[in-house]
Amino acid sequence: MARAPNYDQERKERDRIKAAKKAQKIATKTAKDAPAPTDESGTTDGE
Repeated sequence: MARAPNYDQERKERDRIKAAKKAQKIATKTAKDAPAPTDESGTTDGE
């Protein structure tokens, strides 16, 4: 006999995965848009 579906739990799992993907996209975008760190002399390449 097949198991009874747990629609609420399955929906919560899909929503959790979707939220994790969205957070990853946002983190990638903000890391890409952030300026390069500078050292004490104000240069980005360290020279």
